[in-house]
Amino acid sequence: MTTLPLCCDPIQFHWPLPRPIPGAVLASCAFDPARLASDDFQRAGIEHTAPLQRSVAKRQAEYLAGRVCARAALQRLDGRLYVPATQADRAPTWPAGIHGSITHGKGWAAAVVAADGACQGIGLDQESLLEDDRAERLASEILTPAELQRLDRQCLGLTVTLTFSLKESLFKTLYPLTRQRFYFEHAEVLEWSGEGFARLRLLTDLSARWHNGVEVEGQFCLANGHLLSLISV
Repeated sequence: MTTLPLCCDPIQFHWPLPRPIPGAVLASCAFDPARLASDDFQRAGIEHTAPLQRSVAKRQAEYLAGRVCARAALQRLDGRLYVPATQADRAPTWPAGIHGSITHGKGWAAAVVAADGACQGIGLDQESLLEDDRAERLASEILTPAELQRLDRQCLGLTVTLTFSLKESLFKTLYPLTRQRFYFEHAEVLEWSGEGFARLRLLTDLSARWHNGVEVEGQFCLANGHLLSLISV
């Protein structure tokens, strides 16, 4: 029996994105580092590793909230009680036959999980919307030359934030499948719509299946200044 840590609000099960993925479960919660108690990891039944103990309250709270969401999503999916450990490359360790992703931002964390039959890989990312001046400074680091050429400066902050988030979700989706790292310049967002759908293209070879030119679909939603994106393959 585990108890919700004091820094976390109750878990929510919902699907805020425009297109449900049959068989996938998304769990989220709000969290507040200021409410982190010294026994919150013990209370939640989650290992408080030495590196985490040395980290600031924000890092501890967001890690704890993300793992609490992951455990809740897995329990809702198939009844198992499991907390993903952290691999040497910082990726979560999911049970065999399960694909999952964890994200956290300012005061909010979420995890999505799905079994093999639902998808081959899944990635979830949350970002705070960039102000236009910061988006202007970051655009050349996040966008490819082709993306910069297509950039609509009437929605600069949204476009740069969305491009960043979709590429993060793509990485979280494909890295567990290929074990190959790639960066912002190795993928491009071809198009996105106000309805919350997007299309991306790989610009590098990661494996025989995931190579230069392969296109994938993504989706996203906006709420309270936050953007949530998801890619599943």
